[in-house]
Formats: sequence, C-alpha cells, structure tokens
Amino acid sequence: MVDRLDSGPTAAPYSHCMGNAPIVAAARDLADLIEAHADDGERLRRLPLPTVKALADAGLMRMCVPAEYGGPEIDPVTMVEAIAAVAHADGAAGWCSMIASTTSSMAAFLPPETAQEIYGDPTAITGGVFAPNGKGVAASVEGRAGFSVTGRWAWGSGTQHCRWVLGGALCDDGTFRLCWFPQSAATFHDTWYTTGMRGSGSLDYSVTEAFAPYERTMQPGVTRPFVTTPLSMFPNFTLLAAGVSAVGLGVARRAIDELIDLAQGKKPQYSSKTLAQSAFTQIELARAEGRLRAATAFLLDELGRAWQTAVEGGDVSVEARTGIRLAATHAATTCAEVADTMFTLAGGTAVYDTSPLGRCLRDAHIVTQHIQTAPKLNETIGKLLLGIDVDTSMF
Repeated sequence: MVDRLDSGPTAAPYSHCMGNAPIVAAARDLADLIEAHADDGERLRRLPLPTVKALADAGLMRMCVPAEYGGPEIDPVTMVEAIAAVAHADGAAGWCSMIASTTSSMAAFLPPETAQEIYGDPTAITGGVFAPNGKGVAASVEGRAGFSVTGRWAWGSGTQHCRWVLGGALCDDGTFRLCWFPQSAATFHDTWYTTGMRGSGSLDYSVTEAFAPYERTMQPGVTRPFVTTPLSMFPNFTLLAAGVSAVGLGVARRAIDELIDLAQGKKPQYSSKTLAQSAFTQIELARAEGRLRAATAFLLDELGRAWQTAVEGGDVSVEARTGIRLAATHAATTCAEVADTMFTLAGGTAVYDTSPLGRCLRDAHIVTQHIQTAPKLNETIGKLLLGIDVDTSMF
C-alpha cells in the first residue's frame, strides 16, 4: 500500500478546495458510468445516450434553472465544483454539462409560460451559441409575432441531445436576440473532427426561416429577468467563463490522478526505479499539484465573494467580474500546463489511445481555445487593471 495524499478517483477527487454539495456528490457518483462510455463518445463524436440520460436525470444539464420553474438553481461556486467533478470522469461530458447548465440560466429571462414550456420538464436539455450568426426578419405565424431566422452556428456543443436549441441573431428591428428553436427546426452538419473534446459533439448547426415568436427570444444585456434571484442577477458571461474553466480543473485533476497511479508501477526504460521513485517526477508532480490547487482556490474565492454580493442584493461590479475573468483565464492556462506536465512525465505510455493522459492533454487545450478563457483575454483584463476604458457589456 502506497502512503500518499489520495486525490484520485477512489477518493473524493476534489478534496482540495472543492465542496460536497448534493449536486457535486451526484456528479461524483456518476463517475464510473461516465468513464465507461467515454471511449464510445470519442468514437461517436458526441456524448453516448447513457451518459446524457444519467447527467439529465441527476440535474447536471440544468443546474441554473430557477427553483420557481422546478430547477436546482445552483450557485456559481457549486456549479463549478459539479462541472469539475463531471469533467474529471470525462472532459467532453463536463463540457456538455457546462454548456447546458449555463444555457439554462437563460430561463429566468423568458416569460413564465415560455420558461415552463422549455424548462418545465426536468429532463429537457437546452444548448446553443450566443454568437449573432443568424439573421431575423419580422414575421407572424398564426397570429403570433416574432422573427423568421436563418443562420448557421459553429461550436454547437451537445446540441444533438438538446430538446431546444438557441442561436444568436441580428434582427431587422435593430436588436440582437437569442432565439429558441425546437430541435426539429435545426439541421446538424458533420463538422466535428477535432483534436480534443471529441465526445462533446460540438458540430455546426443551422436553421432556415425558422420561426421564433417574441416570447421565445431575449436581448442579452437588455431583457430584465422575469424571476429575480441572485443567480438571475449574476453576470451571464462571467458565469460562462467560470463554467468553461471548471472543465479544465476537472481534466487537470484527472491528469494528475492518472500520473500518480501510473507512477506506482511503471519503470522507465533503462531504469530500475519506478516513476514514483524518480526525483524529477516527485518535483514536477509537486509543482503541478501546487499550481492546480492555487488556480482552483483563486477561482472559487473570486466567485464566492461575487456571489455573496449578489446574495446580499448588490450588483457584481466590473472589478469583481474582472477578478473572476482573470481567475478563469488563469485556471484554463494552468490546467493545460498541468496536463502537459503529466503527459510528459508519463513518457511513451501516454501517446497511446488507451491512455487517458492523451485525452486529458487534448481536452485541456480545448479549454484554452474558448473565447471566454483564451489567453488573449488577458489583454482586456490588463487594460481594466490599468484603468483603461474597454467595453465590458459582455464581460
């Protein structure tokens, strides 16, 4: 028996900084099932149905639906912990849980009847892309006013298992709107051939003259929530950035756990010692563990303080949002670096498809490519820290 600080899958993988809320415990309980289907997800290039069903049944695809509509209404800190727990089992599953759950926060901005129609069923999943790639033309169908929308969006993570699909559209009344469409209105395009997050099914989708009545649209930054809660008042894009980085936290933790398990028995070529007995492994592992714990604590601390402000009825300031965005971007970069280190320490073992470390490496780098956590965001953050005026409407 090896005496070590066990943060691996057999123990609570988030004993460092992470909590034990019921939704987080539910995510951990699904680890074996999610892991068992992860290879199928890579092959199918979308989440396998057993994984989708398990996540939906556990509420991990709608964490931000208001309690008024029967949703979990999970706070941002707990959401990050739950997403990280799912991503520890499979990065693609964590990614889809993140996209679906952050999208579900939009339920608060729809009229109650519409919100019940879309989010009232606890197994319903929504997802889509905010980018204004659609064009909306005023239209009326059976006496309902709205928009006829045509557009195509990339990065449609998990949309193939969504009941409702969202798309951003510039409308001919001069507004930018998010529009909800039944999945039957969407056409899916087989574009998802990627290095990482293969199981997320983030392919292109399109709609052609799909009707979205006014009540199934909202204007980001303009529409006020119909349900006023701390979560509905929390900045949407800040919440999304935290969710994206949470996937990285789970993937990086998995990479460390995999390396620790491998190191107990593997002896590198021409060596009589195991990896665990190597001073280089010991030093690099300790450094990576420190970086990951620090990045996790930084993100949860910034989120927690901003959430407390929201709970007390205050506005989450630009300064607070900047702190969260800095922490999220830092976490994404750190997680990719940690995965790189674990992959390197593992040696040739990690290059095979049978090694989870290869998937961790690929998935962690996808997190750094998301617009909400990409390294180039540091420019905007740096300007804000320096007091230079920038547009923070989507921050």
